[in-house]
Amino acid sequence: MVKSPAYLDEPELQVAPLDELLEPFRQLVGPDFDGYRNHCRRVFLFCTAFVEQSDETARMKIAIAAAFHDLGIWTEGSFDYIEPSCRLAGKQLEATGQTEWREEIQAMIRQHHKIRPYQANPSWLVEQFRKADWIDISKGMLRHKLKDSYVVDVLDTFPNEGFHQALIRLGAAWMKSHPFNLLPMFRF
Repeated sequence: MVKSPAYLDEPELQVAPLDELLEPFRQLVGPDFDGYRNHCRRVFLFCTAFVEQSDETARMKIAIAAAFHDLGIWTEGSFDYIEPSCRLAGKQLEATGQTEWREEIQAMIRQHHKIRPYQANPSWLVEQFRKADWIDISKGMLRHKLKDSYVVDVLDTFPNEGFHQALIRLGAAWMKSHPFNLLPMFRF
């Protein structure tokens, strides 16, 4: 069993760095913003539960990856959003002088819908981030050994706010116009 917290402690304080990264995109994301922000918050909290809580560098990398991992859906108006999301994260890293994190964070974004475990660089946070996104997308049905009480607490603290419905709406529109490229974000 992963040594995850049993319950969520000071959730608003924990997600503050992530919220700061997302706020400039509020208008662009529009009515889907609250749902996307809460999805990012949940992914952030699930992912940080897999790492040493005092590792501030890891927490910042996770915040950046979480903020930008799906953002290309709205900036590009496309379900083929992985590379646009990587570019947005890269711009953020350049702006903050953290370019040494680029390869790892872009791998976190590129591989977050990978079906099988990521094994290429086990010292990176890619696998933890992939698991965290799957926990959220499955609405907690997948737990990846996080404590049930923690997963439920995170899901209750930051409700869906229509995020999954927005993905269905946006995905259906994409599939109508791209019948031979239905889910370009998935990796095997």
